[in-house]
This record gives sequence, structure tokens and C-alpha cells, in this order.
Amino acid sequence: MKRIFPFTLIVLTCLSLSSCSVIEGIFKAGVWSGIIIVVVVVALVIWLLAKLFGGGSKN
Repeated sequence: MKRIFPFTLIVLTCLSLSSCSVIEGIFKAGVWSGIIIVVVVVALVIWLLAKLFGGGSKN
């Protein structure tokens, strides 16, 4: 079950976020807000992957 969850999460994210519509929304909102959104999303993905795949050893 633990191995299926990350794969399912990645597939669901890829299917729900169409890259063209995301880019279109970024350009409508403006360049700086787009940069901020991209940085926040990348940081969130890195944090989530770190938590899922051993973000620290708890004994």
C-alpha cells in the first residue's frame, strides 16, 4: 500500500494539471505572480517527496 500511494499521487497530479492550461493561467496572471507560483509549487513538490521517501530517520 505504501508503494502504490506515491505512484497514484503522481499519476493523479499529472492527469489533473494540464500543462497548457497551467501556462495559460500563469501568463494571464502576470509574470511575477507566475514565478512565485512556480517556485511555491516546486518547493511543495520537493518537500512532499522528501517526506514520502525518508525526510528524516525517526528511531
